[in-house]
Amino acid sequence: MQRWGMVIDLDKCTACGACVVACQSENNIPPSNPEKYAEGRSIQWMTLLPWFLEGEYPNVNFRVLPRPCMQCEHPPCVKVCPVGATYFSKETGIVGQIYGRCIGCRYCTTACPYTVRYFNWREPEWPEEMKNYLNKDVSVRPKGVVEKCTFCHHRLIRAKEQVKDEGRELLPGDYVPACVESCPASAMFFGDLENPKSVVSELARSARAFRLLEDLGTHPKVVYLAEKR
Repeated sequence: MQRWGMVIDLDKCTACGACVVACQSENNIPPSNPEKYAEGRSIQWMTLLPWFLEGEYPNVNFRVLPRPCMQCEHPPCVKVCPVGATYFSKETGIVGQIYGRCIGCRYCTTACPYTVRYFNWREPEWPEEMKNYLNKDVSVRPKGVVEKCTFCHHRLIRAKEQVKDEGRELLPGDYVPACVESCPASAMFFGDLENPKSVVSELARSARAFRLLEDLGTHPKVVYLAEKR
């Protein structure tokens, strides 16, 4: 049994947005135009949440919080889904989504305190020149379903198949989500929280570590490291 988790060091994060772009490209998330943003109907599994702002223009100190799905140990979204479209994997600790079951009732979006679930209001569309770059390992979600970050679960499946062919166990670095892999500042860490010797497990026990809305009892597996300054 493994509990895949992520640690984000806010002292290293430069708010470049590379994780957002990598997530969108890896998971076939359709681009959103200004009109969709104005309607509140854009889709971004990874977002940069503004959380600190001081000073006046042009001398502004601005900080953001990268926010994927928190992959809660006690996910409220799973408890309210009437058709079992969203589920918690005891084997991986990942909250997954079965799009073929989803009926679009959006109970899960209401139950999620982190607002990281998105309802697909329209049939996904891409510019013609981008259609050849869609990831064949990830399904294209149709109109009327709820979608979310899954820690690039398809990469875990691919990694397990590879290590099985090679006759070895899964090692650190075999499975890494696109957002973590793309971070140029190395501000994001990923691994097994059950392994006390893993980097993420050690960082999660740091004095700087905190979780979003931890008092709700959801037990997120995304941990943040507070800035040192």
